[in-house]
Amino acid sequence: MTANDQAQSPPPVRPAYDAVTWKEIAHLLGNLPVALIGFVYTVFMVATAGGLSVTAVGLPLLACGLYGSRQLGRLERARARALLGVRVAEPTPLPGPRRAGGFFAWLWAGIKDPVGWRTVLYELVRLPWGVLTFTVTLTGLFVLWPVLPYLVRGMTNVDRALVRGLLSPSDELERRIAELETGRGVVVDTAAADLRRIERDLHDGAQARLVALAMGLGLAKEKLLEDPEGAAAMVDEAHGEVKLALQELRDLARGIHPAVLTDRGLDAALSSVASRCLVPVKVAVDLPARPAEAIEGIAYFVVSELLQNVSKHAAARCAGVEVWRAGPRLLIRVSDDGRGGADVRAGSGLAGLAERLRAVDGVFVVESPEGEGTVVTAELPWRDRA
Repeated sequence: MTANDQAQSPPPVRPAYDAVTWKEIAHLLGNLPVALIGFVYTVFMVATAGGLSVTAVGLPLLACGLYGSRQLGRLERARARALLGVRVAEPTPLPGPRRAGGFFAWLWAGIKDPVGWRTVLYELVRLPWGVLTFTVTLTGLFVLWPVLPYLVRGMTNVDRALVRGLLSPSDELERRIAELETGRGVVVDTAAADLRRIERDLHDGAQARLVALAMGLGLAKEKLLEDPEGAAAMVDEAHGEVKLALQELRDLARGIHPAVLTDRGLDAALSSVASRCLVPVKVAVDLPARPAEAIEGIAYFVVSELLQNVSKHAAARCAGVEVWRAGPRLLIRVSDDGRGGADVRAGSGLAGLAERLRAVDGVFVVESPEGEGTVVTAELPWRDRA
């Protein structure tokens, strides 16, 4: 037999009563008692909470009941995983009252919990299905055993579909929660890194110069009567230190949030950044209005960082910056005709920019073939300025 014949040959025949079949039979026989417990709990919980909804304890009781339904769903997922081989991810736990923002926020989150309500629906439809599967399986063990494996596989496929359909977490919701958690971590880490950078710049730059200035003025004061000319020279030197300290403070303030961005917007601020680039930069900003301050600040720092990369690494002759609005998005494109080869996956500053944009639902795309320049496109959600 050739390799192609082996690749196209059907899978081996599965025995009628193998270990998998016996696990499925055990699952079907357990459907009735498990479904009965879940049905009684669900009906009692919904009826009691509904009857007491006119009182102060009705809604908290419903929230606690839905939390209990979540636990029933967890047990059902474990049973399906052990006996049916169904791998269903666990939903994200509900936050406690402190994390939710207070008792009433926690109460509202528990009442509208989609996982809990889908489990309620699962427990309600499971009782008639559990009666049917238990009866058919038990009868089949005695009188229908030749065809029982086929019936079992069909019924357990329905069970698998119910578990996946009603007990699985919402893929979109879970993905969104994971993205928000990751984005929150990136924002916190970025803020901490910025604070450390500002502290380091103040300590090593302006603070050191101001200390030297104070010492110089003190010495000049002591020499003022004994050596006026020496004191005057020291005052002149101190005056130069003051100018340097002021310049460093201006640069630091510009790095935190430039005044030109606050006063005149992105067009003027990006033109200022482009004028400091080592290559000629053409800036084109076409915005109908100014976006929210946070979005405007992120756009400024993205362009500033990219133009610094152009100055340091691109070996380009010219570059361009374009900013415009397209529907609910703010688009930024920074291009150059340099050496190319930029890669976000290399762990460079581009990776940090990509993480910052993802933290605010942004998009960051780099096209940089070797020897053909680099085009970086960034998207930010547009929010109107308050």
